[in-house]
Amino acid sequence: MDGNSDVVLIDIKSTTLTLGEVLAKVEEYKAMPEYRDYEIFLDGDRYAIVARPRAVRK
Repeated sequence: MDGNSDVVLIDIKSTTLTLGEVLAKVEEYKAMPEYRDYEIFLDGDRYAIVARPRAVRK
């Protein structure tokens, strides 16, 4: 991951996962070291679970 753009983790429109499974996957992603500097959330415009690099405050 280059840290410059959002990463679509789960496309809600095309997944066969249940809501409970999607929520469990979100928690799994949050625990993964490679996503520690990312916010994991549901992007309503994309209808997907997305990882976005955390903003760095100066």
